[in-house]
Formats: sequence, C-alpha cells, structure tokens
Amino acid sequence: INGMGIILHTNLGRAPIAKSAQKALQEAIQNYCTLQISLETGKRGDRHIHIEKLLKRITGAEAGLIVNNNAAATLLILNTLAEGKEVIVSRGELIEIGGSFRIPDVMKKSGAKLVEVGTTNRTHFKDYKEAINENTGVILKVHKSNYKILGFTKDVTIDELSTLAHEHSIIAVDDLGSGALVNLSLWGLPKEPMVQESVKAGADVICFSGDKLIGGPQCGIIIGKKEVVDKIKRNQLMRAVRCDKITYAVLEATLRLFLDEKKLLESHPVLNIITMHDDVIKKRCIRLRKKIAPFIDHLGDISIEKDYSEVGSGSLAAVSLPTWVLAIKPHSISSEDLAKSLRISKMPIFGRIKEDKYLLDCRTIRDDELELITESLKTNKDYAVK
Repeated sequence: INGMGIILHTNLGRAPIAKSAQKALQEAIQNYCTLQISLETGKRGDRHIHIEKLLKRITGAEAGLIVNNNAAATLLILNTLAEGKEVIVSRGELIEIGGSFRIPDVMKKSGAKLVEVGTTNRTHFKDYKEAINENTGVILKVHKSNYKILGFTKDVTIDELSTLAHEHSIIAVDDLGSGALVNLSLWGLPKEPMVQESVKAGADVICFSGDKLIGGPQCGIIIGKKEVVDKIKRNQLMRAVRCDKITYAVLEATLRLFLDEKKLLESHPVLNIITMHDDVIKKRCIRLRKKIAPFIDHLGDISIEKDYSEVGSGSLAAVSLPTWVLAIKPHSISSEDLAKSLRISKMPIFGRIKEDKYLLDCRTIRDDELELITESLKTNKDYAVK
C-alpha cells in the first residue's frame, strides 16, 4: 500500500493501471491473441499496428511504435538517426534519471557523438545554429522533467529547433520524458509540454514514457513523421527492445481512455489521484483515524494534518500537491521502527516520516485499503495491544 504520497513512485511500480487495462491484461494472460499475425492472410503481421492507430488518432502524428522504456526509445532513435554523427543538445538538458543513467552515456552507447551547446542556465538559438556542420545528424531537445532551472534562464522551443533542423536537412528529436496527452493546467496544475504540441511544432520524432502521466505499463513511446519512424522500426536493435503482448494489451486499453475526455478523470487512476479534491482526501483520513483509534489511541498520538504529495518519477518536477495525512507519533517505539514493521507485514505498507511522526498520505491510499491498514496496525507485533 502506497501511503507515501508519491503518486508515480518508481520503486513501487509507478502507475496503478485502470480497470479496463486490468481486464485487458487478464485476457492477454489467459488467451492467445493477434499480436503479430494478419487476420486476412493468416501470416506474420506487424505488431506495431495495434498501438499505432491509437497513437496517430490521439497525437496527430503520422506513425508510432513502442519499446520497453523511454531510455530504450532514446537509444533506438539516436542509433538509427545519428550513429557516427553529431547530436546537438543544450548543456542545461543533459539530464540524469534514476539509477545514475545519463543522457550523455545513453548517447555514447548509441554510437552518436554529443555536442553540448549553451550553458547550464542559458542556451540561445544561435548556439544551436553555430554548432551545425556537415556531420550533424540530430538536434535533440530534452524536457527537464525531473528538475527545474529558475532565475536567469533561456532555452529554445521545439518549434524553433524544428525549423532550424529542417533548414539544414537534419532531424529534430523531442524527448518529452513523462509525456502529457492532456493539458494539466485545466485542473490548476502547471502545464507540462503536450505531445500533440510537439507534433504540431514539426518535430520529426518524439519519445516519452508510457508508465508516468500516461498511466500505462512500462514502455517507451515513439511517434513522428512516417518516413523517420519507419526507419526506426527497421533498426536491428528493435527486436532487442520490443514489447510483448502484455504491454501492448495494457497500453492499448490505457490509451483508449484518452478518447473520452468527459470520463477521463473518473477512469484514469493517475489523473484521478493527481487532481483529487482536498475534501476527498481529508474525509479518507477521518475514516482511517476512526477505524484505528480504538486500539492504538493509548499507544501513540494520532492526528490529521496538512502536508504535501508529489507526482514523482520525474513528472511535474518541484510541484507540491496539498494533501491530508494521518500522523502517528508512537509512544513505545520509534517512528522508524513503526515504519519498518509495517513495511515487512503481510500486506506491506509504505508511509513517510516527518518530524518524528509516521505519516500515511491519504491521497495515494484507496478507500478499499483502509481496512487492510487497520488490520495491519491492529495485529502488528511491535505495536498492537498486548
């Protein structure tokens, strides 16, 4: 149970998937499917077509495919389009993601040569233009999804970079990281760069994650101009990074949610949690407090307090979401010991510690998990009533 309040917690498996995607997963596991076979001919077909139609419809791109994560997408794109060539990227966009995986290192493995331009906080249009030569293969823009640079800053839009790239017959690639298919500002959140906007801006290739703001399984999504995407599909590395029937089934069901914007918040778990109303969270805290109070009130102080949740996984960096938490300050054991004992219980529960209190963030706890938390606290060998 995720009581940490980090919605897309990488170490806890990131996005909880929608009910329709759970059903699709079950069907994919139980049955054979038309993963890579043509219904018309009965012969080997194209596994990309299942997802490609949806990606084209939702984003407006000419073509699309998926691989096993966004790092693989970046590797595959650069290896296909820039092996032995130079790739221009802003010094302020040389990101490092979890586990110390870095854009420069991924680029090196692809066979491309990194050309840094600008400075950490300011990169100008002229910096890119002056770096172009006969060996330039790609201009790469990388969304700073897991950090922000504030103050005296300057960067160049994908619109400008696409125009510049096309003037010199080179490829413009936009790595959007988390990837947003809806305008989050409609719900009072900071606006993330939308995939559809990058397509309209003229980027030749765009890549982003499927298991972050999209709310699907772990995968990397590649969309863009048909000629370029088809070339990427033919790369021999494609087989090494391709997805199986389970990923296709879950992602297809998840993408279908975006076709009905009126029901999206209700049917999409991640967007539902991110946009959850303050009152809903507080009421959940009150119900949990009421359930656990009878048997642990005398073992610790229990209160309902305001705090902040995070989106996580490099999505909406530096954005804090106001939330309500159930705070427990135990008398007989430390908060750290309580946290550990709940993590190793039959139903592992993850909370966070702040000011020597154990916090359970009710934004990321479902209503049907309240009883499980209650039972874990009630029977906890280190904390239960003796």
